[in-house]
Amino acid sequence: MFHDRMDAGRRLAAALSDLQSAALPEVILGIPRGGVIVAREVALAHHALLDVVLTHKLGAPDNPELAIGAVAEDGTLLLDDELIAHVWLPPHYLDAEMARQKTELARRAALYRGGRDRVPLIDRLVVVIDDGVATGFTLIAALRSVRAAHAARVIAAVPVGPAEAVARLRHEADRVVYLAAPVMFRAVSQYYDSFTQVSDDQVITALAI
Repeated sequence: MFHDRMDAGRRLAAALSDLQSAALPEVILGIPRGGVIVAREVALAHHALLDVVLTHKLGAPDNPELAIGAVAEDGTLLLDDELIAHVWLPPHYLDAEMARQKTELARRAALYRGGRDRVPLIDRLVVVIDDGVATGFTLIAALRSVRAAHAARVIAAVPVGPAEAVARLRHEADRVVYLAAPVMFRAVSQYYDSFTQVSDDQVITALAI
């Protein structure tokens, strides 16, 4: 469906084109790493400010790819209580996993922003972008973090995600923009011809616009 993340970003920019006439100043936030590549194309097309919103999934024991929740750089925490009830967690595991991810988020903040402060979000229209969603928990943590920063309006935008994840996002954002919500969804990478790993250096370069 999408050639790569830049192609997805350009298509998402077109789907969001009505925002360019909005009275509020627009800020585009990308979720690292892949979401920043998508977000950059939207920011370029909309002549908007670009920054990262830092959030990371909390992985399950022995299966770090299975998200049992997510945490944002400001401490915003989201837990999948239903999943956690079915996953055995060793004593103090959740506290240790949260601490580990917060350390990683602090590292990314210093690296990606190069000592700059976060772009102020107060009274602004903020579009939060990822390269796709599976459960939506990482993006929801980001949306709640943006709400806590007193944005005037919050929009979630993704190229692709399953219908149930899109439905979750509707409870968190003022508007949800997506290009595809396939019924038979297995993984975000399925919908890209090229879905290579994005490096920290690529994120830093994308932010330098």
